Amino acid sequence: MTDYPVNITPSEEEALILESVEKFLERDVRPHAHDLEAKDEYPREIADKLAELGLYGATTSPDYGGLGLTATTYSKIVEKVSGVWMAVSGIFNSHLIMAAAVERFGSDDMKSAYLPRFASGELRGGIALTEPDCGTDLQAIRTRATREGNDYVIDGTKMWITNSLEGGVLAVLAKTDPDAEPAHRGMSLFLVEKKAGYEGSKLNKLGYRSIDTAELVFDGVRVPAENLIGGEEGRGLQQILNGLELGRINVAARGVGLARAYDEGRRCDLEAGMAKLFATEAAVENSIEAMRIHGAYGYSKEYNIERYYRDAPLLAIGEGTNELQRIIIAKQLVERNPV
Repeated sequence: MTDYPVNITPSEEEALILESVEKFLERDVRPHAHDLEAKDEYPREIADKLAELGLYGATTSPDYGGLGLTATTYSKIVEKVSGVWMAVSGIFNSHLIMAAAVERFGSDDMKSAYLPRFASGELRGGIALTEPDCGTDLQAIRTRATREGNDYVIDGTKMWITNSLEGGVLAVLAKTDPDAEPAHRGMSLFLVEKKAGYEGSKLNKLGYRSIDTAELVFDGVRVPAENLIGGEEGRGLQQILNGLELGRINVAARGVGLARAYDEGRRCDLEAGMAKLFATEAAVENSIEAMRIHGAYGYSKEYNIERYYRDAPLLAIGEGTNELQRIIIAKQLVERNPV
C-alpha cells in the first residue's frame, strides 16, 4: 500500500485505500473471476496482489507492519471485494483471524516473529477449527495436542479449512486435556507451520470455488511448545472466538454492507452476530430472487447470477451458522437486559 502524507485525515486515508481497492478489483479481479471460478482454479496472481495492497495486514497494528484499519473501513473493503468476487475475501479473512489471535494473545517473541510476516503476506494462512464430526460445537473437537518435552505432538483431522493448501501456517485448535470439565478448559490454540508436516486434500464445493478449502490430517505433527498461543493451556476456545468476531464482520460485509459500530475495542458478540445474521440472510434471499427474476439467464453459467446463487448459502454457515448467531444474540440480550 502506498505511504500517504502524515497530515491526511482518517476519512481521506480511507478514501484513498478504497480507491486503490476499486482499481485493483476492476483491473485484476473482474476480468478473471468468471473463468477462474468455473475452472475452480486458485487465483494465485490475485492473492499475490493482495499483498501489494497490504490487505494481509489490514487490521494488524502498524507496530507490526499492518495497516491498522478500523472495522468500519475493513468492512467496506470486504463489501467491495465481495461485490466482484466473494471468494477473494476469504483469502485474507481467515488469515486476519489468525493474525488477530496472535496479536491479542501471543507472546512478544511470537508477535515479533510472525506478525510482520503475516502483514506483508510473506507468510499466509488461516484457522483450523472444524472437524468431520464437529462444526458449530467446537467443544466437541477430537484433535489432540500432547506435551512431549519441549514440543507438542498434534494428532487429528480438520475439515473445511481455508488457505490450508496454498498457505503456510494455521492457528490450530486442539485438546490438551480431553477430560477437562467444561470441555473448553481443555482446549488450546497452536500456531502450526505447514513445514511441520500436516497433509491435506482439496474439497469440491457447490460454491466458494477456487479457494483452497481442504480436509487436513495431523499425524504426529510436532510443534515447539512456544507455539502455544498465549503460553497457557486451556485458553484456546476463548482466544479463537474472540478473533471470529472479525470474521463475522467480514461475512456480514460480504452479504450486504457495512458494520459501522465495532471500533471501540470492546467485545461485540451481540452486534457482530446481528450484523452477520441480518446481512447473510438478506444475501441468500436476494440471490434467490435474482435467480427467479433472470429466469433461464440466471441459471446459465454464462452469467454471474448462478455464482451468487451458489455462493450465498455459505454465508449463512461460515463463521458460525445463523442458528448459532440467534443463540448468541439471545444470550447477549438477556445478559445486557436482566429482568
